[in-house]
Amino acid sequence: MAVRPPLVDPHVHLWDLQHIRYPWLTGPFDSDNPNGSVEPIAVDYPLDAYLADARKWDVRGIVHIDAGAHPGDALRETQWLQGQADARGMPNGIVAFAALDDPEVETLLAAHVTHKNVRGIRHIVNWHPDPARSYSPADVTTTSAWMRGFGLLKKFGLSFDLQAYPGQFAHLAALIAKHPDTQVILNHTGMALPGDADGWGVWRRGMAALAALPNVAVKISGMGFTWRPWDADQARPYVLETIALFGSNRAMFASNFPTDKLFGSFDKHFDAYDAITADFSADERVALFGGNANRIYRLGIDL
Repeated sequence: MAVRPPLVDPHVHLWDLQHIRYPWLTGPFDSDNPNGSVEPIAVDYPLDAYLADARKWDVRGIVHIDAGAHPGDALRETQWLQGQADARGMPNGIVAFAALDDPEVETLLAAHVTHKNVRGIRHIVNWHPDPARSYSPADVTTTSAWMRGFGLLKKFGLSFDLQAYPGQFAHLAALIAKHPDTQVILNHTGMALPGDADGWGVWRRGMAALAALPNVAVKISGMGFTWRPWDADQARPYVLETIALFGSNRAMFASNFPTDKLFGSFDKHFDAYDAITADFSADERVALFGGNANRIYRLGIDL
């Protein structure tokens, strides 16, 4: 069996429900949303809980991605995470929340970057005609306000974590192409929706448009967003095609824990990724499991 490389996990969520407001983790809970019911994970998830879930892996670093805090608590979340990092050494990188269409977004970006571990911004922008799938009532990425906010990221040296649906990728690729100095990291394997009309075709064309841009990378995670339940046989072609599109130097495996815990254990996910890439070279596996995340998020970890 191939040796397991060190892991730099580029998509982790930590939360303290008494300290910061998370509306999506506050009842009442229902299943009419992209995650299904989140009640099983609506409990505190500190760093030690993550490390326990990932105990079979040599975790060298993690990147914390905005965890859906109330917008009014965005800076508070960053402050809390920086405190955790200062005390424990993790998270090594922080991707904070900012609504890019907010007229005052520049002020929030300036406040976030005063925290030394902040590397980027995420603003979830998934829009779909089916309200049960959509994260917002309209596609905000088509607005001039959002495009302006995206254009501000370079000023602050920030990357952007892109969580959107494949039907949005064509116009997003056109925008990203205008900002070649802004690193973009696509979340959750592009969130393919095979149940949509030509779902795989839309995903492939959209992924190809993004992969054609050298400043776009991809995180492979979120199998449960595409199938529920999912298995390794389903995941294999999805994972391999994503790596083929972006190359082993711009793809990275991520846990999305504890959200992906709704769809299976840490080991279920990473054992699948491990098996799928068992025939890859040692250098490719080091890149996919840790090296790319370390480089793209500018973490400076000695692997």
